[in-house]
Amino acid sequence: QVQLVESGGGLVQPGGSLRLSCAPSGNILSITAVGWYRQAPGKQRELVAHISYGGSTNYADSVRGRFTISKDNAKNTAYLKMNNLKPEDTAVYYCNADLLAWSSADSGTYWGQGTQVTVSS
Repeated sequence: QVQLVESGGGLVQPGGSLRLSCAPSGNILSITAVGWYRQAPGKQRELVAHISYGGSTNYADSVRGRFTISKDNAKNTAYLKMNNLKPEDTAVYYCNADLLAWSSADSGTYWGQGTQVTVSS
């Protein structure tokens, strides 16, 4: 069974950094387009950053210049490097990825389980 597994969240002080990772489990050929989303308490889930199959990136205005999305095709892993974190970045962060699997039945778009990022002094 294919799943997306996220890691790297935690508690960090304002101005600090974290790197989130997103990797699929199962028989996956490649991870193509990836989006990182976040949802703060009482707010809607929002797109933070996106990287296309070809490597083009887009960012929310609130994180541009501080966050960097990337993917390692050899490792089938996507990352979100977050620098200069602010209290308003506190949220559960979710990975959403298009996966190409050996089995066509397993290919498709998946969500990770979410990882908590808390920015507080």
